Formats: sequence, structure tokens, C-alpha cells
Amino acid sequence: MVSQVRVAGVGMTPFGKSPERTAREMFGDAADEAFEDAGVDPDDVEEVFYGNFMGEFAEQQGHQGPLAASAAGVRAPATRIESACASSGVAVRMGVEKIRSGAADVVLVGGAERMTNLSTADGTAALAAAADALYEINAGVTFPGAYSLMANRYFEEYGGDREDLAHVAVKNHDHAVDNELAQFQMEITVEKVLDAVQVCSPFGLFDCSPMSDGGSAAVLVSEAFAEEHGLDASVAITGTGQASDSLALHDRESITGTPAAAEAAQMAYDDAGVTPDDVDVAEVHDCFTIAEVLAIESLGFFGKGEGITVAREGKTAIDGELPVNLSGGLKAKGHPVGATGGAQISEMTKMLRGDHVNSDAVSDATVGLTHNAGGTVASCVVNVLEVVE
Repeated sequence: MVSQVRVAGVGMTPFGKSPERTAREMFGDAADEAFEDAGVDPDDVEEVFYGNFMGEFAEQQGHQGPLAASAAGVRAPATRIESACASSGVAVRMGVEKIRSGAADVVLVGGAERMTNLSTADGTAALAAAADALYEINAGVTFPGAYSLMANRYFEEYGGDREDLAHVAVKNHDHAVDNELAQFQMEITVEKVLDAVQVCSPFGLFDCSPMSDGGSAAVLVSEAFAEEHGLDASVAITGTGQASDSLALHDRESITGTPAAAEAAQMAYDDAGVTPDDVDVAEVHDCFTIAEVLAIESLGFFGKGEGITVAREGKTAIDGELPVNLSGGLKAKGHPVGATGGAQISEMTKMLRGDHVNSDAVSDATVGLTHNAGGTVASCVVNVLEVVE
């Protein structure tokens, strides 16, 4: 019998600039919070899955699984997961599968990243390692450049413009204003986005997620463990999916869609027994404003070519038909890449439990979705979370 996986507790550090703090310290803090939230002792953990991408670049540190476990006060088998910006999303999925298999009842998942101790140039180069070294990095491609190619091609095929993207940034900043864990708790305007210094056409500064430091963690438990120990774990991960695509953009049939996201989403929907229409709230991987547009189309929320205008129309706003990135998203909450997937689980769990600062906007929500992508969505993990009293 497959065990239902409950999210017993979550933890997350504030995202932002903490260049003096190591990734292990930040993960330890997030794990401590998750254990306290769950009412679970670290000694109960049977396995650790920890996401981290840039450790060798930012801290000259590999072999981080045992470090992460020690920082969390856990003595259990520990594995570092590296899948670029999807690293802790994959860690969450590994934890879910471990519990479902019956091999464990308690698993600690999450991730951390230290980025702001690097210069902008060094950080950009480190992130570029998630692209194809032979054909993209050697040609000078960075991720702002890669996503700008996707955005410009999208405009050519479906229409839209910089102002449409600006509305995505404005929306997500609005959502982050009261989120005390977010890196940017400030409102911006469409004019401010359009007037910002250009990074790579069509992107200005406010179209791009920031360099961030931070950690995230979640304690996942089997339904049987939750019942036996009287845990208040009313949110379950009921569906999970993962897919991959060609690493380099030039190897894909089209760059105006993200097939890995579509495949991962369909797996997760089928697993949970839900459809896109059942989702009440979503956290998606908006590393660039165009990434949110591509995500909401690939996830089946909107048709091809429709996603570009929905932020302008208010459909994905806090009071819209499908609120997207109520945490502020990567754009405003921050994007410490190894921690992002776990942070999405943390924020979504709180939203569904009713203890997130923006929960009142989705007080009737029972189904949430998280979408965590690596590179130009060469890797993608989608999880469905549901309220299960």
C-alpha cells in the first residue's frame, strides 16, 4: 500500500543578502524551524535529501549531504541533490518517493545556497554552468541571454511586449510586500520596470530574479507516523512529477514552450487525480518574467499565447481567478537557487494551512501547485499539495 505523504513542518530563512553565512548554517536554521513546526525530533529522521547547486563555486565545498545533515542535528543517510535551480524540488520529490515506497516514515528535505559572497560576474558565471558548456557557455550565453532569446521568440510567434512582462514583475512585488521572508518587500510600477537599466533585451533589471542567500526545509512524514504521533499535518503532497528536456536551447524543436514542465505537470496531475482546473493557487519558477508566462501555459492554466496578458488582466493577481506566486515568487521573494524548490513547498504549505501572510486571499483553497525548474527548464519538478483533514 502506498503511503500518503504529509508535510508535518516547514522552515525557511529570510531570503536576501547574508554573504557571511554559510549554506550549511542557513539550512540548519531552516531545519530547526521545520522540526519545531512539525513537533518531530531530529532523531526520528531516517533520510535527508538536500538541494544545492553552487557549493563548489561559492564555497569550494562538495560532498554536502553529510554537512547538511549535521547542521540539522540529524544522523541519517544524507544525499546532496544537484539539478541546477530545481535542486531542492528534486530533493522534495526524492523524499516523497522514499516515504511512498515504505522505506522511511520521516524524511528531511530542502536546500540552501550562498550566492551573494560572489561578485555579479562570478555569480553569473556559476549559474551559467547549468547551460551546455560546449555549445552555449563557450558562445557566451548566460541565463539572462538565454531567456531573452525565449522571450523575443515568444513575442514573434504570439505577440506581447515588454509592458506585458512588466505587469508580471509588478504583480509579484505586490504579493511580497507583507512577506517578511522576502528579499524585496516593496511595490514597483510598470513605469519603473520599463525605465530600469537594461540587462538583456527585452529584460530590464526588474525582469530578473536576484542573487540571494537562504535555506529552506520540510519534514515529510507518512500518514501512519502522523496519526501515531498525533501530528497536526493537514497538508499532503498528493502528486509529484519530474521531467527533463535537451540542455541546450538549440537542440529543442521550439523555445516558446517548456515541454519538461508540461510532462512533469501531467505526471503530477495524474498522480494526484486532479486537473489544472482543480488548482486554486500556484507557486511557479519565475526566474525571469517570461518564465512565469511559459510556466502557466505549460502547466495547463492558460493556452499557448494566452499567458502573456494574464498579469496585465489581473487573472494571476492576489484577487484573480488563479493567484500565482503569492509569496512574491523568485522575482521578489528571492532565488537562492538550491533553496528555491523547498521554499515553494514551505510557502504553499503555509498558504493552505492558513498561516501565511497572504492566506486570507485564498482562504478556500484546498489544492496548490509548485513548479521548480532548472536551467532553461531542462529539468522540472511539479508537486501537487492538498488539504487533507
